[in-house]
Amino acid sequence: MATLTVPRPAATASVPVGPMLSMFDPVYLGVDEFGQPVYVVLAYRNMLIAGEPGGGKSGLIQNITAHAFLAAGTRPVLLDPKLVELGMWADLAEEFVGPDIDHALVTLRRVQQVMNNRYAWLLANGRRKITAADGVTVIPVILDELAYYSATIGTKEQQAEFIALVRDIVARGRACAIPVIAATQRPSVDIIPTSLRDIFGFRVAFRCTTPNSSDIILGHGWAHSGFNAADILPTNQGVAYLIAEGGVPALFKAAYLRDDQINGLVDHATWIRTNHTRPPAPASANALAA
Repeated sequence: MATLTVPRPAATASVPVGPMLSMFDPVYLGVDEFGQPVYVVLAYRNMLIAGEPGGGKSGLIQNITAHAFLAAGTRPVLLDPKLVELGMWADLAEEFVGPDIDHALVTLRRVQQVMNNRYAWLLANGRRKITAADGVTVIPVILDELAYYSATIGTKEQQAEFIALVRDIVARGRACAIPVIAATQRPSVDIIPTSLRDIFGFRVAFRCTTPNSSDIILGHGWAHSGFNAADILPTNQGVAYLIAEGGVPALFKAAYLRDDQINGLVDHATWIRTNHTRPPAPASANALAA
């Protein structure tokens, strides 16, 4: 009996595995009190994350950042004054801003101009928002420490401009695929004014030092109603209240990524973003292109 022999691919052959995620897909955050997964869609929503140091903000930001870089058609913009929280992703970012208020302002002005251009395009095409079918890149703006740029570094005028730019991008960016994810460890009214907080579709409160700080994130009166982030135990890192527009706060525990896991995701994201080559074009096509 003849033996069927299947030729093996050459050693250099590879299967081009691309990214399977999209920013229009739900982003995994963690699990709720009943062990059920918690997802949110961030393509058309913004998220404000706050709480005391060590509460778990960094873990949540890393989850969202990893999704953004593993998603197809994204150009994340990162602002991280500490450098080490989001610095692993710096080489892949559309723009990476460190502890430099001038760089931060220039970057946000550029994002604002892109936003204006996209709304002009939508108006010209009789549309109200960008969808996944449009093939337009999503530009997540991920800001690790809001207070540094708005109250610590730079002049009063620069700080005021920074807050004004963030407010504008948060208010107008979601319909044109520019969501904002911002975090701070100083939940106070001078850092998060009500006019800014209320336009974030999702708000996450990790452990806070006072009920008032909890309300600054979630909204006035929630702590008195029993949804008080100050009641979260210091030893229960990663636990937070999540509230959506018009909803009620709910407890969840954010998933945690170790440094080696983040570095592995960075390596994979680098591969899917930079290591793909198209198959060679037919000879006729090459002749036309010459």
